[in-house]
Amino acid sequence: MDLKERTYSILVVSAAEKLNTALLSFLPESRYQPVRFVSSVSEGKRAWSEQSFDFLVINSPLPDESGVRFAIDASDTKGTVVLLLVRAELCEEIRDKVMEYGIFTLAKPLSRPLLTLSLCWMESARERLKKMEKKSLSIEEKIEEIRLVNRAKWLLISELKMDEQQAHRYVEKQAMDRCVSRRDVAEEIIRTYA
Repeated sequence: MDLKERTYSILVVSAAEKLNTALLSFLPESRYQPVRFVSSVSEGKRAWSEQSFDFLVINSPLPDESGVRFAIDASDTKGTVVLLLVRAELCEEIRDKVMEYGIFTLAKPLSRPLLTLSLCWMESARERLKKMEKKSLSIEEKIEEIRLVNRAKWLLISELKMDEQQAHRYVEKQAMDRCVSRRDVAEEIIRTYA
């Protein structure tokens, strides 16, 4: 899928109706959907637990807290890109607190060009996170396959009195002869002998 065709889901945590209305008119549905608005950190946490979002935009401060802790927690737990909107006089201080978590920080009031640029940066960061998630998942799958194959080999050693080299060769040959993965062969051995 072409990057221009991708859509991104957004959770906006903001109690400012004026900003919410401006944001909604600024985010085309063809590019950003769903866009969900909540007005407090507690509502944001609830929405966050119900659904994953590509972007989290927090307009600080909020009625129940500043939103900084939520931004940090959200950036740590999922592959979400976080944008924290803060008052200009606090921007540098808060940016220093959240920078190590990969959180983008913008000073209010916002301009349309700055928000456009920020969304482009967020899209770029999200695409990079997706690649890293995919790579991580691939590595985890390979590690799991190695574990299964090793377990199957030890079962062959203990049950059929093969040595390790014979067990390894058996798994490899079965996979090649039957045109299946080593994982499939290992799972079958485990089902048979475990």
